[in-house]
Amino acid sequence: MPVKKFLDKIKSKGLGKDEFVEVEEKVEEGKVKVRIESLRDYSDTDRVQELIRDGNVVFLRIKDLRQKDITELKKSVDKLRKTCVAMNGDIIGVNEDFLVITPKFAKIYRGKTA
Repeated sequence: MPVKKFLDKIKSKGLGKDEFVEVEEKVEEGKVKVRIESLRDYSDTDRVQELIRDGNVVFLRIKDLRQKDITELKKSVDKLRKTCVAMNGDIIGVNEDFLVITPKFAKIYRGKTA
């Protein structure tokens, strides 16, 4: 019933067309969805982006695409990186075969900073 509460909130405040209501982001505490996916083609990038937008932490196998076409891999990683930047997420290469991509609520520890 979150939609009903939202509509009641709008009605009670008497908002006009040009005004807006701030909607709270709902995150289930203590539950993190982790997915292991493979990047075989550039077209798989859209599916991975959607998973990240849905709040999943994604361990992404890139070995197949790296062996197949390094240029396509670079395009895919750049697209995923831009998505992470736009969402305040994080992305890191674990080794030559994996990327870890997180939404904004999870940050990747990279060691001590100076």
